Amino acid sequence: MKTETSAKIICDSVSPAGHRLTTFECVFPRIILAEVNTHKMLSKNSASSRAIPVEKMIARVLEDPYVPTHWGKNQRGMQAEHDVEEAEALLAMLIWRKASTNAIESAKLLLEQGIHKQITNRLLEPFNWHTALVTGTEWSNYFNLRDNKDAHPDFRDLAHAMQELYEKGEPIKRGYQDWHTPLTWDEDLDVFESVERNPSGKKIDWDALRCKVSVGRCARVSYLTHDGKRDPQADVELCERLLASGHMSPFEHVARPMTEYELDLFKQPKIYWDGVGWAYAGKEEDEYTHFLGNLNGFVQYRKMIPNEGDILGAR
Repeated sequence: MKTETSAKIICDSVSPAGHRLTTFECVFPRIILAEVNTHKMLSKNSASSRAIPVEKMIARVLEDPYVPTHWGKNQRGMQAEHDVEEAEALLAMLIWRKASTNAIESAKLLLEQGIHKQITNRLLEPFNWHTALVTGTEWSNYFNLRDNKDAHPDFRDLAHAMQELYEKGEPIKRGYQDWHTPLTWDEDLDVFESVERNPSGKKIDWDALRCKVSVGRCARVSYLTHDGKRDPQADVELCERLLASGHMSPFEHVARPMTEYELDLFKQPKIYWDGVGWAYAGKEEDEYTHFLGNLNGFVQYRKMIPNEGDILGAR
């Protein structure tokens, strides 16, 4: 089946104070990833060309290549106001497909020379589809800029699909101690109740486990592990490896609502957006300062980890 630009909401939460936190799974052409990543209000994780075997990337391009559906007529400026005529569009598509064939042949030659996939796969990126998780509380600017006639057509298609889902969505009400954990289900936790998984019989911290499972799955950007089966223990282990190696972005999708005290502490004018994250204009020694990130009204799991900004440097 031919891949198309699409989006779906995989976790949608609303806090007691009315703040909404939404995680999307998005599929879009790899060529717009840089533009997607410019939105710093949003947390993102996506498939890496450095991690996918070259053979698998080639197979994807052969079976289901990205081919533009909008062939804008060349003009000055960033936007094409009009598409070319049908005959010109057909010729453009043939040229694009020839370019994908050339990229495949070049990638095969590099592979034969023993060149690593982190280089070889770059030739194939323009012809690939991309999957990403996108999480955030602030969506207005994103929708206004990207679901817009001046946006790149493929990005406009993605943002329009996301906005429609967002407006129709019904977020789950979360209590102050409830967690927003994308890609987790209650049955995931059953595997940890066995004697083999918990030989000491100690009380299990279910919230901590759920958060770690979610982090592992957000890092994989997939519902399933490589063999087609969910393995919560493997997800926990991946989470712990990510923490040990300082790879923190998957921890940004997991969060809990701020308590009434935290909300009062961070209310305007003490809290403001500094272009990178929510900044606190209070005392530096305040124990809650580290809770702030790019989410509003939620405590991000990443921000609860000491030295999360430079874990390796703090050791």
